[in-house]
Order: sequence, then C-alpha cells, then structure tokens
Amino acid sequence: MKKCLLILLVLPVFLTAQTPFPALGPVFKDDVIPRVDITMPTDSLAQMLVPGSEYHWHARFVFDNGQIKDTVENIGIKIKGNTSIWANKKSFRISFNTYEEGRKWQGLEKLNLNGNHNDPLSARAKISCDLLRSMGVIGSRANHVKLYVNGIYYGLYINVEHVDEQFVKLRYGSDEGNLYKCLWPADLVFKGNNPNLYKEELGGRRAYELVTNTSLDDYSDLAQFIAVLNNTPIADLPCELEKLFNVDAYLKTLAFDVLDGNWDGYAYNKNNFYLYHNPVTDKFEYIPYDLDNTLGIDWLGVDWITQNVYSWAPTNQARPLVQRLMAVPAYKKRFTQYMRSFLQTVFTTESLFPYLDSLKALIRPALQADSYYPQDYGFDMDDFDNAWFTELPFNHTPVGLKPYIQGRRSSALQQLNNSDANPTIQRTAHDYLPPANGINFSAAASDDYQMGAVQVCYRWGGQDPVTCLALLDDGLNGDGAASDGIYGVYLDLAGQSGLMEYYTEATDNLGQKGRLPACGWRVIYVGAEARPLVINEFMASNSGYYPDAAGEYEDWVELYHPGPWPFSIKTFYLTDDMAVPGKWRLPDSLMVKDSYRVFWADSDETQGQMHTNFKLSAEGEHLALFRKNGDAFSLCDQYAFSDVQPGQAIGRLPNGTGAFQPVQPTPGAINQPPTAVQEAASDEQVLLVFPNPATNRISVKLMKENEAIEEMALMDANGRQHLHWKGSGRKTLELAIEPVLSGMYFLKITTSSGHAIWQRVLVL
Repeated sequence: MKKCLLILLVLPVFLTAQTPFPALGPVFKDDVIPRVDITMPTDSLAQMLVPGSEYHWHARFVFDNGQIKDTVENIGIKIKGNTSIWANKKSFRISFNTYEEGRKWQGLEKLNLNGNHNDPLSARAKISCDLLRSMGVIGSRANHVKLYVNGIYYGLYINVEHVDEQFVKLRYGSDEGNLYKCLWPADLVFKGNNPNLYKEELGGRRAYELVTNTSLDDYSDLAQFIAVLNNTPIADLPCELEKLFNVDAYLKTLAFDVLDGNWDGYAYNKNNFYLYHNPVTDKFEYIPYDLDNTLGIDWLGVDWITQNVYSWAPTNQARPLVQRLMAVPAYKKRFTQYMRSFLQTVFTTESLFPYLDSLKALIRPALQADSYYPQDYGFDMDDFDNAWFTELPFNHTPVGLKPYIQGRRSSALQQLNNSDANPTIQRTAHDYLPPANGINFSAAASDDYQMGAVQVCYRWGGQDPVTCLALLDDGLNGDGAASDGIYGVYLDLAGQSGLMEYYTEATDNLGQKGRLPACGWRVIYVGAEARPLVINEFMASNSGYYPDAAGEYEDWVELYHPGPWPFSIKTFYLTDDMAVPGKWRLPDSLMVKDSYRVFWADSDETQGQMHTNFKLSAEGEHLALFRKNGDAFSLCDQYAFSDVQPGQAIGRLPNGTGAFQPVQPTPGAINQPPTAVQEAASDEQVLLVFPNPATNRISVKLMKENEAIEEMALMDANGRQHLHWKGSGRKTLELAIEPVLSGMYFLKITTSSGHAIWQRVLVL
C-alpha cells in the first residue's frame, strides 16, 4: 500500500524518551489486514452484546498479521461507544490488564476495535488518523483488522490506539500527569475558580473525566487552565496561556479539524478530545480522538466544504479555545500559515488520491465478506464503491470522499487571509554535563516566508547585562543536519556556574519576531553547582521493610532529581565497583522536577528495567553514580558505607543536598531524620494503624498525649500521593482506602505540633 501520508510536514524536536509519532509496529501494520480472533463462552458473548454493561468478559485473544501470531489468555472484552452500542455492528474494547494487573501486549494495555457502522467507506477514521500523522499532530495509530468471534467472521474493523497512560508516556515522556477525557458538553467555559465545579456530571458521567490519578481526583490544574484561557485579556493571552498550554500544537490540530471536517470534536461540538497535563513541560496538550464523523459525513445540515475556516465554531456558542486564540493576531496568522502549508503539501489530490485508491483496494474484499456491514443502514458494495466519488441516498452522506477533499481544499484556499506569520519556535533545549565546561543551546524554528536570524539571549542570576548569541543551522553547532530547521550554538562557560536565564528569539526577513518563552525567561542551573541527579537514600539490608512488585525484600537505591526541569537519566550508571563505572545503565526515561526513582539492587534484571545487575553488601562497600559522555565516565555522586543493620536506611539530610546519615526509611519520598517518628515509652505506642494489612478501610489512632492529627496522606514508593485527609485536630480517624490498588504504601501523619510520622501500610 502506497504511503503518501507518512511524511511529517513540520519536523518537531522532542525531549529524550519521547516518541511523538511512533512506528506502526506489528499491531498497527497497515499494508495488510491482520486477523483478530476472540474466543469466549457462548453465554458470555450473548450477555456482552446486550447494551448497558461495563463488565469486561473473559476471553482468549489471538492476533495474526502474517508475520507474527500471538495468543493472550484471560483478556477482558466489552462493547464500547455511546450511540454505537445500539448498532447491530458493535464496537469492542479489548483489555490486556483487567485480569492480570500491569500486563501489556506489544506495549499496549488496551485495543479499540471500532465498527464505524455509519461510514459506508469503513475508512474515514483510519484516513483521519493518517492525516493527523502527516500534519505533525499527535494522535492515535490505526489500521484495519478482520474480527472473528468464536470462529464467526464479525467483519472489517478499524483498530484505533487507545488514549491512556501508555499513549501519553510514549509520546510525552511521562504518564504521571492528569489525563482528562472530554465529552459533550466540554466547552472549556469558565465556571468559577473552585476545581470541583468541573466535576459536574451529565447522564452519569463527567464532561471532564479524569482517567489518571483518580484517587486524588484533583481538578485544580484544569480549573487554572480554564480560568487563564477565559479571563486573561487578549493582549496578555500569549504570555499567560503559553505557560499552561501547547498553543502551537493546538493551532495545527485546529487546522486539521477544519480541513478534515471533524465537526464532532471540541471546536464545533465540544466533544471527543483529551487534555493531558504533561509534567515534563508543565503544559496541557490537546489530543483529538473518535474521528469517524469526518471528511463529509454530516448529521447537522452544515455544508462542511464551505464552512468558514476562521469561524469554524458555532457563532452562537462559546468555544473559548478557538474564539480567543483567533482573537490574537499572531495566532490567527500562524493558523493561516499551517492551513496554507497543509493545503500545499498534505491536503492535495496528488498526495491523497493514490493513497485512497490503495486503501480501497486493500479493504474491499474484507468488507464484501462482512455480513454486518449492511445491517444498520442497508449499505451494499455499490454504496462502498460510489461513496468514494459521489453522494449517497442516506441522511448523513451528502458528498463523496474525493469531491469533499477537492471542494474543501478549493474553498479553504479562497478563504485564507494573505498574511505572513511571525516565525515560530517549536522548542528550545540546552545540554550540559556537570561539572560542565560549556552548554549547547538548540532550537527548532520555522517561518512561512524566510528566516532571517535565530538567537539565544541569556543573563546570570536574574541581573543584566543580557548577552545574545546567534544560533546556526549549519550542521556544525550541535544543531543536527544543515538546513533542517534546527539551530544551535555552543557557549563556553569558562568555569562559571549558577543560575542562568535565557530565551530564544527568531526574526524573519520582514523583521517579524517570534520568542520562546513568549514572555519572561527560562531558568536553568549550569556549571559545577548543577546536580541533576543524586543518590538520595539506600537500604543494603532490606529486612521485611519494603517489598518489590514480586513481593521480595531486596536492597534498593533511591535517586533524586531536584529540578527545576525534566531530565533524561539514560546516560547515567549505578555501580558498586569504582573500577567498573558502567556496571548498570539506568533505563531510558525522564525524571520530572523534584521527583524520586527507586531501583532494586537485587542482581536480577529479568524482573524488569528497575532491577540492577548487582546487589549491595550489608557489610559495607562503595555505591556510586556515574554519567557517560562519549567514551568517558564522570563521577556524579558516591558514598562508601560500612556495616549496616537490617532495615537501616542511609540517606541525605537535608534531602538531596546534605551528608549521608541514618534516616527513617522513605523510599520514593522526602528523607526524614530518625527522630521524625517520635520514640515512645516501652509501655505505649505513638501510633496505632489497624488492620494492617488492610483491604477497604483503615483506622488510625494517635497515642501521644497533647498531640492531635492535623492531616494524613497515603503515598506510594515513588512519592505520589493517592489519598489525603484532614484530621481537624482529632486523635482517631477511620478512613476508606478502597480506591487504592494493592501494594505497599506509606501513611504520613502530620501532628498538631508539626511532627511527621510515617507508617508502612500493606493494602491487599
């Protein structure tokens, strides 16, 4: 199948460990149609097909694309969708981790098999996903599959990548942020500053449904974003909004919506999108999904071919994310730039029509054998053949696919303003090694006319003077290949160190400027004082204190990244032998600011990437952290320890910066001195926690006189807070913990006198 759509129009630059446009791989391979087989009890199948149940039915899953054939036992499957659950051709969600927690298949936890019963082409969602990819907009991978259930052919389906923790971690480098699934009527209109106002339900679900960090249920980040979007004066909007939201990526998404005719997303129908608060950048990202009502499909009586590209949203309804961005002249010009570029390179008959012809030839035989295809609207194969070229006599198919593309392209070109956009800086980066002799700045910048110059301007300690250096795109200054739109420059620090502020500025040949950040400065720490990663705590004799995922009590090492920016750890190595600095390489991942990472020193790498190839000796040895630069290793942190007792933790006090000494064991959390847990007399206890292990409830009683509980938090080993309670001066609390998954947690109790008491809690 000819791949006309897989050339990214704008080459973005991303942080290490981010793969914004991952390869299709075997699961989404689309030059063939893989076969998916589901086997399940007949009575379970009959009950599953009745709308209304959210239960995942047990089944066997087999995937065969001609190159690989995999079988996965004990998966969960259910019907999915909103109105589509009533269709004869159902859509299904397959879950690999419902009955085996943490399990993934080919890096995925779930698959969406969409019937697309209202599309006579059975292809619009797949085409739209490919358009997203070709336009440089992050979205789901997709392909067609043939679905068999208990050996019976259920028809041609579109396999669409599920948006979940795996999706965002792969594309944005972290899955720890809040991910909101936004459904009608998610208009992003300001309701007030109280975050709970955005938890309003409609029809038994929230318009903004939090699908990660659900135990915290904290909507404060969403409330802040919506407040800034709605209440900031237009003149100040770029400065304030770009601190919280990836505006440039959304402008490209809006251009896609307008060309693709995606009226069932946010811009027109306040529906079908995700917002992800990416902790790597501390900004929200917009993710489109459910792209079947596109490319000429219409249920609203609107001519999507001629719909005004600048007034895409309904004029009588509030869509602040579209309307307020279009009120900023620079954003409107940038949107125009993306529209024009897409219309010249991606959304053309020369690019799309050969691709569509290949897709049609690929899927036609599988659809012809699909007995479910005609059951909802009476489609037949003549309808399939004609729908590529002309309208069909159904309520929602007023135009053929190819005429839609031709008409939308012609209309959009006529409507575009003749304006030149300011230069756009997609991303800036810096790279240095502590202790560093220099720092390399780089930036990805583009312009729709002709770039004049790109420069980085910096100052020390927040004080003038400001010095500016030209960034070059010659392939010789840490900028990648020559003329690739990535610019770079090397700055010799000459022994300087400390706080540096910088911004990047691009100027085109018409004198128009673009700046990142839009206002203010980016703050970094460079030179000998920079310590992006430290050994923060370890336990060389884990005697029944803290189990790993397998329930084994192994030695562990905690690393800490103080920030202030996300940091890749893949060039770092841990070792217990100073003569072998590269003994064990840390995994390719990011640590966000003020975060912890716990590794198991158990000499058992078969248990996963968090397990090292060495053990610690309780009798004493050398623990060290190295960083590799080319072929050379530089020592970043070390500690030589002598004999340690079972259950004794050694860590830095103050946390992250102080000297190593005995500490209260707090893997994945801030270090506490041993006195943080108040020693009680032999005939009394400071704290009673029961039952422990616990299931759905737990009781906590503070025994110390003249003390009361002010607040409590349940935290995991990575320092993430799952539950929080106010004690309000009481000495006893009974708490529900049933939303929490099984595992080892830490209960942190803050008392009325300010003491912090830590208690292990095992949740079954």
